[in-house]
Amino acid sequence: MGDHLARAEEFEKKTEKKLNGWGIFGSKYEDAANLLEKAANSYKLAKSWDQAGKAYLKLADCHLKSDSKHDAANAYAEAANCYKKVDTNEAASCLERAVNIFCETGRLNMAARYYKKIDQAIAYYEKAAEFLQNEEVTTSANQCNLKVAQYASQLEQYEKEIKIYEDIARHSLGNNLLKYGVKADVVSITNALEKYQDLDPTFTGTRECKFLSDLAAAISEEDIAKFTDVFREFDSMAPLDSWKTTMLLRVKEKLKKKELEEDDLT
Repeated sequence: MGDHLARAEEFEKKTEKKLNGWGIFGSKYEDAANLLEKAANSYKLAKSWDQAGKAYLKLADCHLKSDSKHDAANAYAEAANCYKKVDTNEAASCLERAVNIFCETGRLNMAARYYKKIDQAIAYYEKAAEFLQNEEVTTSANQCNLKVAQYASQLEQYEKEIKIYEDIARHSLGNNLLKYGVKADVVSITNALEKYQDLDPTFTGTRECKFLSDLAAAISEEDIAKFTDVFREFDSMAPLDSWKTTMLLRVKEKLKKKELEEDDLT
């Protein structure tokens, strides 16, 4: 690791010498870019992510000065990947720069691809979905919107989450290829279940519909034991992912809290 770090620092010294020396304008920046790419790769091998990110930012600057916009965007994206490990704010900033260049040069698919790389901000997935929808890559756009819905649920923004699922459901029901990829949401089921059944009459006879109906009944009756039994029975047949499990446990905790409040009143 120490050897990689020393090598990276040596490449950076050569870069500074190249940039500060005499030479043909375009060739100088191209040569410096080659050295900086080697420096960045060496920093990555040394797991010095902050330094690797800085090297990629310098690389992007060299590409911009030699009018290589596509290469500059890729360098910003690489910087974002490095900073993602140590500084998410800087990663977001680098990613934004990459996407702006891809948009400017008409590379909307690339813009959407790099927006998906940082899995933390709802805004990125919303923008990725918008780009993909404009490119008519509907399945990928839906995947981004589903990610937005998951983040919204974690923030307890349930109205936003439900709207996303309903929009996807309406679109998917008109597309046989997407119809069976629609995922059922378990949040706010007492308000949404009837609407989903109206959207797709075939949903009524499915195991998922029964599961949601039974959950709704348990919630309506404020029966924690019944809620738990319904959850366990369905999970034994079709294991739920961690996100859905978290949402169900959150509902269960609210039922418990309400039960305790009612006990206190009596």
